[in-house]
Amino acid sequence: IDLEESITAITFVALGTSLPDTFASAQAATAEEYADAAIGNVTGSNAVNVFLGLGLPWMLSSIYWYLQGDSDEFMSGTKGYYLPAGDLSFSVIIFTSLAITALLTLLIRNFYAEGALGGTAWLRKPSAAFFVCMWLTYVGLASAKIKGWF
Repeated sequence: IDLEESITAITFVALGTSLPDTFASAQAATAEEYADAAIGNVTGSNAVNVFLGLGLPWMLSSIYWYLQGDSDEFMSGTKGYYLPAGDLSFSVIIFTSLAITALLTLLIRNFYAEGALGGTAWLRKPSAAFFVCMWLTYVGLASAKIKGWF
């Protein structure tokens, strides 16, 4: 398909690892009276992805390169493990902005619809579409940045 690795990671790989969580959250949301388990599943899964999925490989890489005696002073000006961030800061800013928007949406729904999930069809379907649009916005903006379009 001729996609950069970063774009493949934020689309296909992310979908492959997140779809099981999506189905588990849907099952949890329909199986109980309140959506606490569904919301807990989403936040717990994301916490594992961010903190363990990033932290553990980074820690292991740091230990490995420390034991190898590797020094990259010519890259970073310091000794030790160094990995350039690339477009990470842009991606984190976009993700954080959309995550805050998602939380505000859930809070507003909880206040006005008396529940973060569910409700009548006129509220459910636009909310679901809004969340999908936020994901597409993230993928679109991150991909455009990776491609160098801005």
